[in-house]
Formats: sequence, C-alpha cells, structure tokens
Amino acid sequence: MNKIFSIYLQDLRGIITNWVAAVMIIGLIVLPSLYAWFNIKASWDPYGQTSGISIAVTNLDQGTTLRGKDLKIGDEIANSLKENHNIGWTFTDKDEALTGLNHGDYYAVIIIPSDFSARITTVLSTNPVKAEIEYFVNEKINAIAPKITSKGANSIIEEVNQNFIKTANGTIFQIFNKIGVELEQELPLIRKTKSIVMQIEALFPEINRAADTAIKDLQTSREVVSKVQNEIPRATDLATKGQEFAASTAQFLEHSQQVIDSAGPVAKEMIVQLQQTAKAVVQTADLIQSALNQVNQENPQENILPKMNTQLLATAAKAADSLSEMLERLGGLNPSGSLSKSASELAQVSSEFKQLNKFAEEINLTLTEGRLSAGETLVKFGTLAHSLANRLDQLTGKLDEQIIPQMKLALEQAKTAVDHTNSLLGESLSDLPKVKDVLNDASRGLSAVVKEAEIVRSDLPEAEKKISKLTDQIGKLEKEGTLEDLISLLSLNYAKESEFFAEPVTLKENRLFPIPNYGSAMSPFFTTLSLWVGGLLLVSMLTVEVHNKNAEYRSYQVYFGRYLTFATLALLQSLFVTIGDVYLLGTYAVEPIKFIVYGLLISAVFMLMIYTLVSVFGNVGKALAIVLMVLQLAGSGGTFPIQVTPPFFQAIHPFLPFTYGISLLREAVGGSVGDIVIRDICIMFIYAGLALIVGLGLKQIVNRYSAKWVRKAKSGHLIH
Repeated sequence: MNKIFSIYLQDLRGIITNWVAAVMIIGLIVLPSLYAWFNIKASWDPYGQTSGISIAVTNLDQGTTLRGKDLKIGDEIANSLKENHNIGWTFTDKDEALTGLNHGDYYAVIIIPSDFSARITTVLSTNPVKAEIEYFVNEKINAIAPKITSKGANSIIEEVNQNFIKTANGTIFQIFNKIGVELEQELPLIRKTKSIVMQIEALFPEINRAADTAIKDLQTSREVVSKVQNEIPRATDLATKGQEFAASTAQFLEHSQQVIDSAGPVAKEMIVQLQQTAKAVVQTADLIQSALNQVNQENPQENILPKMNTQLLATAAKAADSLSEMLERLGGLNPSGSLSKSASELAQVSSEFKQLNKFAEEINLTLTEGRLSAGETLVKFGTLAHSLANRLDQLTGKLDEQIIPQMKLALEQAKTAVDHTNSLLGESLSDLPKVKDVLNDASRGLSAVVKEAEIVRSDLPEAEKKISKLTDQIGKLEKEGTLEDLISLLSLNYAKESEFFAEPVTLKENRLFPIPNYGSAMSPFFTTLSLWVGGLLLVSMLTVEVHNKNAEYRSYQVYFGRYLTFATLALLQSLFVTIGDVYLLGTYAVEPIKFIVYGLLISAVFMLMIYTLVSVFGNVGKALAIVLMVLQLAGSGGTFPIQVTPPFFQAIHPFLPFTYGISLLREAVGGSVGDIVIRDICIMFIYAGLALIVGLGLKQIVNRYSAKWVRKAKSGHLIH
C-alpha cells in the first residue's frame, strides 16, 4: 500500500512543482466542463428560437362569392400568420419564394392556390372538392429544420380545418337550434299526428272493410242509377197518375169533411154508450157483491147469484178499438198530437174493457161451479170498472171541445197537403227531363268513381304496410329516446356546441418529473459524455506507466498508484462539470447535491474503465475507449429514445455504461425513484469490478507480451 500511495504522492508533487504541468492539468480538468456547458447551453431551448427559421408564404387565392358575400380565406390565413411570430413567415411572390428556397434563403415555401376559397365552398355543392395548400421544403439545408417547417405548415392546415369546422358546425347547430325551437312549438301537433297515425294503423281493418263497402255501395249506386234511368218513363206515368189521384183525394177529403161533420155526433154517441156500459158494469159488480154477501150469511144455493154480461163487455172493447183506430189515423194528419193522445186513451179504454171481460169470465166460472170465492176478483173488477167509468167521463167532456175540432183540423191539413202534393207532382213532371240528364251524368260519374275507388282499394295494402312500418319506426325511436329528448338536444346553445365539435377533445397534461427546459433535460447526457471525454483526454495527455529508476513496483502497485492520480483528476473534472451545470448554467435539478455526487461516482467508474483499457492494452486501449464512446453515443438512448434506433443499438443498450450513468443523473434531475437509483449504482459498481478484474488479471501478462510490439511501433516515430 505504501508504494501505491508513494506513486500517487509523487504524481501530485510533480504537478505542484512544475507550473507547466500544472497549467496543462488545470486545462485537462476544465476542458470537459466546457464541452458539456457549450452543448447544454446550445440546446437550452432550441424550439423557442424558431422565429429565425424563414418560411416564404405566397397567397394566390382569388377568393369567391358565397350567397352574395365575398369570401377570401387565403387573406384570412395570411393575416393570421402575420400575427404568428413562432416562425419567420415572409410574404412574397411565387417565383421569388421558389428561387429563395433553392438558394437556401428560405427553409420552406407555402403557396395558397388561386382556387383555395372556391374549393372550400364546394362543401355546399353536390360534388365537394378538398382544398389544397402547396408545401415545398429544402431538406438539404438542415436535418431538423424540415421537421420544424413541416410542423408550421401542419399548424396552418389544423387552424384552417378547426376554423372551418367551428364555422360549419356553428351554422349547422344554429339551424338545429331553430329546428328544435320550431319542433317544441309544434310538439302538441306532432303528438296529435303520432296519435292519429297510431289510430289509423289500428283502424286499417275497418278502413279496408269500409273501402270494400264503399266500392260495393258505389257499384250498387251505379246499378240503382241505371235502374232509375230505366224507370224514368214509368215515373213520368206515375206522376201523371199521381196528379189525377191527388185530385181525386182532394174530392174525397171534401166528402170526408162532410162525413166528419156527421161522424162527430156518432162518435159522441159511441163514447156515451161506452160510458153507460161502464156504469152498468159498475152497478152489476155492486149487485153481485151484495148478493155474494147475502149468500155467505144465509148459506143458500149458489144459483141465485146474478151473472156478468161478457158479450156486452167484448162489444164495448171492439167499439173502443174502432174509435181509437179512426182517431189514430186522423192524428197522423195533425202534427199537434192531440188526436193521437185521445186515440191512446181510447186504446187504454179498449184494453180495460178486455180486462173487465176477463175478470167477468172468471167470476161467472166461479159462480157456475158453486164456489163462493170470487170476492177478490170481484173487488179488482169493481175497482177497474170505476176507473174506466171516470176515464170515459173525461173523454166525454173533451169530445166537443177538443176531439171533434181536431178531427176537422186534421182533414183540413190533409186537404192542404194533397193540394201541395198535386202542385209538387206537377213540378216534378216538368223536372223529369232534367232529372234524366242528371242521372245520365251521375251514371258516367259513378263509373269513373268506381274505377278510382277500386284503384284506391288496391293501394290500401301498400299504404297499410307503410303506415305499419312508420309506427314501428316511431316505436323504435321512442325506445331509444323521446321526442322531448331530441328537442332538448337540438335546443342546446349552438355557439358552445360549435366550439365543442371544433375541438371535442383537449389534452390534459399531467407531467411526471417535469423538467422546465430542453437544456436541463439534455444535461445528463452531455454531462456523462463530457466525463468520458475527460477520461479520454487524461489518458491521451498523461502516461499510465510509472518511470522511476530509483524504485521497483509490482504491476498492481503501478495500476492502483497511477489510477489514484487519474481518479483525482477525473473527480475534479466531474466537480467542475456538475457544479457548473447547476450553479453556473442554472440547469434544473430536483436534487442538485445528488447530481454532483452521482457525477463523481460516474467519473470514477468511467476513469477506471478507460484507465484499465489503456493500462492493459496501451494505445489499443485508447482506441477501444474511443470506439466504446462512439457506440454509446447512439446506443445509450441519451438523445433519441432507444426504441427508435436500429436493432443493433437496441441490443447493446443494456450493456453500455452510458445507459446507467445517464439514467442515474436523470434521477437527480427529474426526481429519484429508489429502485432505479439502486439498480444504476449497482451496475456501475459491476463495471468497476469488471475493470478491476481485467486490470489486475491481465495487466502484467499483456504488458509483458506487448512490449516488443510497443517498441516496434515507437520506432516509426509516429506513435508514442
């Protein structure tokens, strides 16, 4: 151990006592930090400086007219770009733009064609054509610039599309809103219409039957009209005979008037006789009752009881029927109904006489058989007889005052009606030729109507099918949502709906381990790279061998002793780089102390690996360290995600020291995840262990066998 530290202390004295060596060492310590700082600063915010990237814009849009309004969308795009300072938009003509693009004055050119507005407005036509914006890019100038200019061009398209969608949707939803208001106003009518449609569907069987009936009725009507046409001559003959009959009827009514004048006393006499008959029946009933009471008291032979005159009662009933029938007929001629009422009363009189006759037959039968049980029937007989007598008394009182005058009035009205009928028949005779013409027209019309009705009837099944389909669709729609839901949807705020559909989805970004700028995000990569570069500088400028003629050292003593010197310088390099990153450049780090500590660990391991390669393999080791650095630039995932690199680099990615060095520094910059930190540190120690195994196991052997090759290479005075 003493010899190891003696080598280390000897190196430190050599640096301190030799100012030239000290200056060179200081340069080697500082130089890697400059490499890191310049690269980090250069990439601090590359996409925030895109205003210097020139893109030429040429607007050739001629505009168009839409519904009487001038429309020039190209001008609107140009005006919006003038307010956009993210990219250096330059407005010029087409020839100058393309010439400037070829010579590298512009990174890209955007040309708005002359038919741009006209094409957009074709959306309202039957054959819409998409509008185009021409984009030219010079990819020779820079590898990244085309990506930036393409993003700018795409942003124009997105803005135009978004504004178009917003405007179009606004118009559409405004129309929908108006429709929704109108639907809401017409909702009662729509509901009623729906109800009518449902009722029509339910009534279709009845409609079909009605249509069949209508066709049959029309056909029957046509047949009837045909028959009536054939009967017109007979109708003329009947009308002529009707006139003659009416004249005869008038004469008959004249005689009937005289008959009524003489029939009045006869009717009066008949009612009086009926009245007397009723009274006689009452007396007979009283007589039988008295006799029946006497028989019950003295218990004599039953043949001493008087009998009822049933023949008289039957005759009275017939007389009342005849008189009622006469008054009923005359009542048909008198609309006042007085005679009909009197006829009804006489009909009731006839019915009661018949009932009395029935009671009389029962009473006579009882008395003939020697039974004395007719008392109950006799009571009913007496009651009905008294009622009948009273009714006939009332009719007798009405006879002179009402019945006979009404009979005369009825005949007078009948005579008037006959005279009117005679007049109508005369008019009818004169109108029959016209009726014949009307019937001819009706016959032709009915034939046409029947044909049309049959056509309608043949179309009814199809109409029924469509109505049924419509009701089914209404049912399905109501299951999916009511009309009120549709109206509610259509009545929404069209402006807000337009804004929603113009951008229906917004990105809500949740940033884990946020890093404020691109430079800070790249600091782990450039810091790691600078530490490896620093190690390469050290082994390139300083020797890994110990040249001391006064002492002999074993291989492992030289290995560890000189490594302590390289490690010290590497750690100083790391301090300069990491402290400068955080406190000089102001790179962001959640845990800056850990950033510095992790940098020291990485620097020590990298230095051990590089030192081991050079210590064991000499200049070949330097070449191996450079090759390893080149592989790690692409295979570590420091710049681009490893998933976008070729398969070879993806395959070697897990085995590269840069992978875990960059990852460890990223944990300090963005925020630590414990298991990742432990993994990275463990793997860094594994690399250190492998380097020690190679250095201690191979240094003496490889150095012994490679000595002659080294001397041979130096003899050419090109390789030291």
